[in-house]
Amino acid sequence: MSDLPTSDAPLSIGTRGSPLALAQAHETRDRLAAAFDLPQAAFHIEIIKTTGDRVLDRPLSEIGGKGLFTREIEDALLDGSIDIAVHSMKDMPTLQPDGLTIDTYLPREDVRDAFVTLTGVALADMPQGAVVGSSSLRRRAQIAVRRPDVKLVEFRGNVQTRMAKLRDGVADATFLAMAGLNRLGLTDVPRHATDPADMLPAVAQGAIGIERRADDTRMAELLSAIHDRDTGLRLACERAFLLTLDGSCETPIAGLAELDGDRLRFRGEILRPDGSDVLTVAGDCPAMEGAALGYAMAENLLARAPAGFFDWRA
Repeated sequence: MSDLPTSDAPLSIGTRGSPLALAQAHETRDRLAAAFDLPQAAFHIEIIKTTGDRVLDRPLSEIGGKGLFTREIEDALLDGSIDIAVHSMKDMPTLQPDGLTIDTYLPREDVRDAFVTLTGVALADMPQGAVVGSSSLRRRAQIAVRRPDVKLVEFRGNVQTRMAKLRDGVADATFLAMAGLNRLGLTDVPRHATDPADMLPAVAQGAIGIERRADDTRMAELLSAIHDRDTGLRLACERAFLLTLDGSCETPIAGLAELDGDRLRFRGEILRPDGSDVLTVAGDCPAMEGAALGYAMAENLLARAPAGFFDWRA
């Protein structure tokens, strides 16, 4: 295509500044560079600090939910300070601001949760009354279902911060995403990968999405060269499920879509935060009809939820 970025007029990629966010931005840059045979100098990584990065002493649910990791980046995209933005899709609200769109996904990484301790044991093997640190309402609710004896404490920060907290005895264990550990090359972190059959991941876990201005046809053409179709099909289902349930960081929701030939299989669940109730759903459809399936699966759960199930969200 014409009008490719150059070292004199580089494409600006907006991202958070954590090691994982930077790794994801670098992967995006490298895929674009390879697709168009461009040097790294044709791209500029713009680090943008978000509210979620600045406020580390309170749960996300208390300070605004998922948009805390995107708002400032999306503002920069809207005002033209950056050309594209790279996001962890599990952190993304289900709706984008007017004028922005996400229609490019990189190949999805490992979707599983990693149960991390200093010794690498599984959750089931932790002693009675062990302390597990997590800021995720979804993980906390799932732990409460499986191990009601475990003590849960608030736990935020990047991988390095969380490992330091484990060494300092703040908690005996925590959860991280396998995708993040893999992308950072942290093979030395003791972890036990949790089978999705035992504990469903967050919607869109392991997926990187690239956001652009909706009317920017130049970026649309560039990004189409690195879009992963299979990831897009899976996330269409998962994010429709989340959207219909009005999902946010304040809602314990899990869901996973998987491709099997030309079919897409989905499993999802909603939980009360204390783990006292959980509803599950499963279904399948032609691969191209994932959004409709995600919507139907969410409506199924909403219809089955007992009276008062969502009262805690008020």
